[in-house]
Amino acid sequence: MNNLDSLGALGLELPSPAYLIGSLVFGIFGYVAFRRGRKTASPELTWSGVALMVYPYLVSQTWLLWLLGAALCGWVYTRWE
Repeated sequence: MNNLDSLGALGLELPSPAYLIGSLVFGIFGYVAFRRGRKTASPELTWSGVALMVYPYLVSQTWLLWLLGAALCGWVYTRWE
């Protein structure tokens, strides 16, 4: 437990379970969209899938992760054929 305290002093902390679940869900959905985009030769769907898989690495706040994920999933839903 001392290691967690020393990491906290450095400004590093573990993500919440909601963040981990969100990144997993949106990553899986992004992988499905990526595969569908490659199969149907749809660049919009392919790159949207890549964005869904990559953006959790760039966002550190849970509420922003879920907001952007929902927006990207809505975008993918409108482009799904």
